[in-house]
Amino acid sequence: MSVPRSVLERTLYTLAAPVLAAAPNIAPDSPVNTVVQLAGAAGVGGCFLAARSDGPGAGRKILRWSPLVLAAAVDVAAKNTPGVGPWCLDVLLAAGWAAAGLLVMPFSRHTRRRHRPALAAPAPVLQLQPAAPEPEPSPAQPHDGADALTRQVRWLWENRGMPGRTIVVKATPHPGMPNDLSLLLRASEAGRPISGLTEEAVAAAFGVDVTDVTVREVVRQYGREGGPAWREVDVTPDANERRRKAPTAHEWWADRIGAVGGPIPSSAFVKEVRDNKRKVTHYIAQVPGEMGEPRVNLHALAAALRTKYDEGRLFVTVDGSQVLVSLWDSSPLAQVFPATRELLTPDKDGRWVTGYLGNGQPARNRVYTDRGAAHGIFVAPSGGGKTQLMGLHVAADALWGAVVMLATEAPDEKTAALGKHTARYGVGALYMLRLLRTMVALMEIRGEMPWEDGQAHEWDPTRAGCPYRMLSAYLDEFLSAARHGDYGAEIMDLAELVSVKGRKYGVGLKVAGQSIYVQDGFTQLLCENLRDNCIPVVLKVAPKKVGEMFKALGIAPEHIPDPLPRSFSPEEKGRIERIMRGEPEPPADSNTGGAGWIVEGKQPEVLRTLFMDFKAGIDGYFPDTIATLTDYEIRELEARDLWFDWTEPPRPGEFGPEPDDEDDDDAPKKGGGKRRGGGKSTARRDAVTSPRQALEAIKNLSRV
Repeated sequence: MSVPRSVLERTLYTLAAPVLAAAPNIAPDSPVNTVVQLAGAAGVGGCFLAARSDGPGAGRKILRWSPLVLAAAVDVAAKNTPGVGPWCLDVLLAAGWAAAGLLVMPFSRHTRRRHRPALAAPAPVLQLQPAAPEPEPSPAQPHDGADALTRQVRWLWENRGMPGRTIVVKATPHPGMPNDLSLLLRASEAGRPISGLTEEAVAAAFGVDVTDVTVREVVRQYGREGGPAWREVDVTPDANERRRKAPTAHEWWADRIGAVGGPIPSSAFVKEVRDNKRKVTHYIAQVPGEMGEPRVNLHALAAALRTKYDEGRLFVTVDGSQVLVSLWDSSPLAQVFPATRELLTPDKDGRWVTGYLGNGQPARNRVYTDRGAAHGIFVAPSGGGKTQLMGLHVAADALWGAVVMLATEAPDEKTAALGKHTARYGVGALYMLRLLRTMVALMEIRGEMPWEDGQAHEWDPTRAGCPYRMLSAYLDEFLSAARHGDYGAEIMDLAELVSVKGRKYGVGLKVAGQSIYVQDGFTQLLCENLRDNCIPVVLKVAPKKVGEMFKALGIAPEHIPDPLPRSFSPEEKGRIERIMRGEPEPPADSNTGGAGWIVEGKQPEVLRTLFMDFKAGIDGYFPDTIATLTDYEIRELEARDLWFDWTEPPRPGEFGPEPDDEDDDDAPKKGGGKRRGGGKSTARRDAVTSPRQALEAIKNLSRV
């Protein structure tokens, strides 16, 4: 219960009077006297200003300041009289000051002007006023019993001009968000569509950012209309602020990756999986089925995931409408995957591990296919890891039990080490040609060899009773040998023939080189036959040649990959400091040997091949016994004068009739010049269409 101000003033006057009388006599220098005198000085100043003022109420103001002035006067008088003064003057003055204050009470009675009406003022006469017309009901404020929030929003909406000529039907708050709400709007004119409602207009009405407003169409529901005359609006400044500062995984994906124009447009986040053992994070996203195959912008995706595309840490796998994004802590392509005998041993389906893909999956090649013996294509520039890759294949074939032969155009330390584990190994175009002639002859020999059931069959590794082993022949630096002046044309012709029919007789052709371009001598027919019967591996191709290389392999333009980075090692930080100190940059680590692509399906996949340590010795990768041709095959080859030491110089008549003495100067020494011309070489290719015809041609050339 509050105390009236008049009672409070009387109490203060009564209590202050004894203080005014006693304080100057007891302690003349006490702070009480100083405060009273300062208050009196303030009162004198207030009275002076009120007296000089031209405005009304000067007397009332002077009366209001008078208690302070009188209190100072009493204090001065009591201080200058001995004791309490004659006739107790100090006490009388203090009592008089208190009595004046109790009677006058300037603060309580004179604070407001016209505190009391004049006694003579006539009482006001009540007059009847004409009733004001009731305001017309506003269409924006229908009397439909809406809740308080809806009514407040309607007033705001009307005051802001009814954006889009719409009215608020209902406002729904969002739980936990004091400033977020959803509006159901309809056109103010019945039967008219809403055409001028924009996010900007709504944002201006509520004073929020445009990004905090979402306008949606209204689907017709039971008991409620829908269509173009209705709209739903979400105003979410609180939710967007929270989304910007601490988004959920779904919100982060939708804003940074799945948005229109983002790295994977229209994709929705499904889940995130962390593999701590392999140090990789997998993101799985889904694209609506009607959107077709997901479109992925790898460079924009790398930026969204705060990495660089050329760091080799980011890999994307598309499976129908699903997308797998794998982000490694460090590039898996920079790792070294040691080859082991277990990985190189083919399984029952003839598959073995060649290396590992960028997503961590093992990349497998094959010894044979459902169509017969597998061929092979190994493409890599010098130092790209081609011999390493070829060694893996040689070991896999040998572990499977195949007969392996190796021919190279030029000697090489690693190739020579591999040759020790093959049935035959040699160097030079002549050796390669003799190997190809033997392969063509074996196709005819094997075509006539009876199986256990007494019948001749096409080679099938899953069928029992085969009388011979698969032959896998490797031709290293094939294009260099195919361009040889004396033997090149026949090498290319015989390679084409083996690529067409060798698979049916268990004869596989593995070609290794730095190019498979037709313009470099690699014919389209040979390329297509090898491609259809093998899993090509392309390593470390120059960036400008990536497109042409995969185009030659028959890869569709939309699946041609981007070039690999020059290094998978992260850049060493501190370059700015090194520049400021004038220090050189650390040496670059290319570490891309064995990195490239494997083309098993329609799309190349990035991989890093296994590492075969030649320096430590490769004997452990190979079986103890080297497989060879059967005795029957060797006898048949000897009968055709094709099984001998292929390192010998050309035998008399091996490459056609010996030239006459008088034509010695003009004829080629090795008899191969007649096959240089395109016309004769083409004619021979057209004439030779089967292993038997090829063997007859060899017999004619060799006078067998």
